[in-house]
Amino acid sequence: MLQMGAQAPSFSLVGVEDDAQTTFSLTDYTADGSIILLLFYPFDFSPICTTELCSIRDAEWFSYTENLQVWAISTDSVYSHAQFSEEYDIGFPLLSDTDGSVASKYNVCYDEWEGHKNVLKRAVFLIDSAGTIQYSWATDDAYNQPELTAINEALLEIVSFHETLTADDIP
Repeated sequence: MLQMGAQAPSFSLVGVEDDAQTTFSLTDYTADGSIILLLFYPFDFSPICTTELCSIRDAEWFSYTENLQVWAISTDSVYSHAQFSEEYDIGFPLLSDTDGSVASKYNVCYDEWEGHKNVLKRAVFLIDSAGTIQYSWATDDAYNQPELTAINEALLEIVSFHETLTADDIP
C-alpha cells in the first residue's frame, strides 16, 4: 500500500455518476484544486461493501468540505455500478477498474480472493490538490471497514492547512 507523503499514481477510469457514464481523471480533478477521497472496495452489492459505502454516503461532514470529491473504485462494471448506485442512492461516482490495474498501482489488489482473481482490497486514500497522499489505510481482511473518524481528522488537517496559505505561499 502506498504511504502518506507518496505521490498518488495518476489514472483515468470510466465511472457512473447520476446515471451517466463519465471518465474520471485524477490529475484533472487535482489540477482544479480538488481533494480526492479515494475508496477501493471488493464488490458492489456485497454486505460489507454496501454498509461501508452507505456509511460514507451518510457522513454529512463530507458534504460540508469544499473541493472534496469522493470516488469509490471496484472491478465491477459501470452497469453494476449504475444499479448499485441507484438502489442505495450513492451520491458519489463509482469507478470501474475492471482489470485491477489502478488498484495494483496503489498496491491494494489481491492476486486471488475467495476464488476471484484481481479483487480490490478495502482501502482508503486521501489525496490533496498537489496529488500527494495525505492519508492511507488498507486491510488484508476484506471484512474490516475503515474508521471514518480518522479519515475526517486527516481531511480537517488538509483543509486547515490550505486555509492558512496566503498568496505568497502558493508557487
